Amino acid sequence: MDKIVECVPNFSEGKDKSIINSISAAIESVDGIKLLNVDPGEDFNRTVYSFVGEPETVLEAAIKGAKIGIALIDMTKHKGEHARMGALDVCPFIPIKGVTDSDCINLSKKFGERLAKEVGIPVFLYAKSAVKSERVRLPDIRKGEYEALEEKFKDPSFIPDYGKPVFIPKSGATATGCRDILLAYNINLDTNDKSIATKISGKIRTSGVIKKDKDGNKLLDSEGKPLRIPGRFKGVQAGGMMYDENITQVSMNLLNYRDVNLHDVFEAVQEEAGKLGAKATGSEIVGLVPKNSLILAGKFYSKKDGLKVSDEEELVTLAIDKLGLSELYPFKTEEKVIEYIVEEIGPLASMKINSFLSELASSSPAPGGGSVAALAGSLGAALSSMVCNLTIGKEKYSDVQDEIKVTLKKSEKIRKDLTQLIDDDTEAFNDVMKAFKMPKETENQKEKRSQAIQEGYKTAAKVPLETARTCEKILDIARIVADKGNQNSITDSAVSALMAQAGVESAILNVKINLGSIKDEKFVNQISSEINQLENNVDRKTSEIINIVKNKI
Repeated sequence: MDKIVECVPNFSEGKDKSIINSISAAIESVDGIKLLNVDPGEDFNRTVYSFVGEPETVLEAAIKGAKIGIALIDMTKHKGEHARMGALDVCPFIPIKGVTDSDCINLSKKFGERLAKEVGIPVFLYAKSAVKSERVRLPDIRKGEYEALEEKFKDPSFIPDYGKPVFIPKSGATATGCRDILLAYNINLDTNDKSIATKISGKIRTSGVIKKDKDGNKLLDSEGKPLRIPGRFKGVQAGGMMYDENITQVSMNLLNYRDVNLHDVFEAVQEEAGKLGAKATGSEIVGLVPKNSLILAGKFYSKKDGLKVSDEEELVTLAIDKLGLSELYPFKTEEKVIEYIVEEIGPLASMKINSFLSELASSSPAPGGGSVAALAGSLGAALSSMVCNLTIGKEKYSDVQDEIKVTLKKSEKIRKDLTQLIDDDTEAFNDVMKAFKMPKETENQKEKRSQAIQEGYKTAAKVPLETARTCEKILDIARIVADKGNQNSITDSAVSALMAQAGVESAILNVKINLGSIKDEKFVNQISSEINQLENNVDRKTSEIINIVKNKI
């Protein structure tokens, strides 16, 4: 997607699964929508949905979800711990990629106008969409909650931005607007003293700490309110918490990562922790993060360390490393980074295993051996990545941490490329079939058809050749993890190599069968020479890895 908007509607129902699932189904019924998360809370009696897509599709999904939720939820019977004023309490729109605040403000206004018109409930604009200063903060609009709405609508100043100022007992009211993405971010400290994390939190959060005199008494202003010493950052909420019995955390919400990002607070916590005899050892992102946040952190550390890194993927990897995002558990970008989650995956690669095998076993000639070759290679890469992840963070392998981290990065790049080749191979075969179906009634048609068939065969040879080249790279990775990786997983290194070998040999067979139909002798000779070299290299490298493993087990 070139343009990505996130929508996070909060519905006042966290117990009835049939209602929760019906809202999910309505959202997902819109083509192009990716439902990222559904988080029901029974005590809050509230469910938070998160989905992304392009602006207009997000608007349509928000409307569909809202209509179902408002139809099914009865606020006259609702009880829950979370503040709320309606069946659909709030529906924010958040710019993620290729869209601006202005775009999301317009989306929220379209949403509010349509909701009021099509469903008949009052809608208020808040956050960046607010047209009145007293409505920027949601708690100010929601004061008194659902129970106060009937009386509040009698006040001429409490007129909704859309719809009539009328209390609807079953549905209540809704707020919508554009806001920044909120990052839930925790920084780990090498201490079990929670008070240290609490002290650091007071130093960095926006609200700071309460001023006290030398005897520890609160200092008050002229209105009797406690005076505060502001914290280092704007838009940061923070508090100390325990992760487990040995690790404390500075737990934060970053309200605008473009102003205060992950690296800003990590560096500050590291500094403040040092003053108290502690150290920030790593961190975790709770929920999802936009890719740009990691890129900004990567750019900061690239400059700080005197590196010349400009590739976005490398910047993301650098940020993950410097922020210690894999300290507590592996940070998987495909599960944590919004842009990677919504990345389009080919129809074969996105299938469940049983579905893929059924498609493979069917009478259809594609997918076939070429796609299986790419799959075998991706399995080999995944195994090498696994050994790397089982090595990183282990004290026993502290002397090879940097090398293994680089190796993991390469392995994951190979895995991603091979996953794409699963579908590319089938597409190349289908293109050949399309060429054969071209008309051949005239000499001109025959000539065009013949040229298309030849080009199709070349592509059908080039794709498995790329698969073979890519699979061979796994062997260099498997060699490193066999030598230096976690020895408890030594046999996985061997299986990684065998899968890579199978991928190369299988792909080469698919290259050869297509070469037999290609008339361009120069092309055929060039490719034949390369695959001969590939076969020799793969046999040698695989044998070396297997021997290393056998000598160690």
